[in-house]
Amino acid sequence: MRINPTPSSPAVSTQNLGRIAQIIGPVLDVVFPPGKMPNIYNALVVKGRDTVGQQINVTCEVQQLLGNNRIRAVAMSATDGLTRGMEVIDTGAPLS
Repeated sequence: MRINPTPSSPAVSTQNLGRIAQIIGPVLDVVFPPGKMPNIYNALVVKGRDTVGQQINVTCEVQQLLGNNRIRAVAMSATDGLTRGMEVIDTGAPLS
């Protein structure tokens, strides 16, 4: 099964970027700039490379607004290779 943000949504905005603050299993806490918090159920995308250079592309769903510009999201695939500080993109749309 492949999980993607809603295809009818506009192109993924790179202006609403957050950073991973904590990873516990499939759960990510992400910090966003003030005033840029994603909505609950929005799809988030983590793209980058792990420590051995392999491509990472993990889609997450916002589950909770924690306050202090933090959200809690659940990953839809393995979180192996994710590290604190990695960039997270808010797609502005729910999963489909």
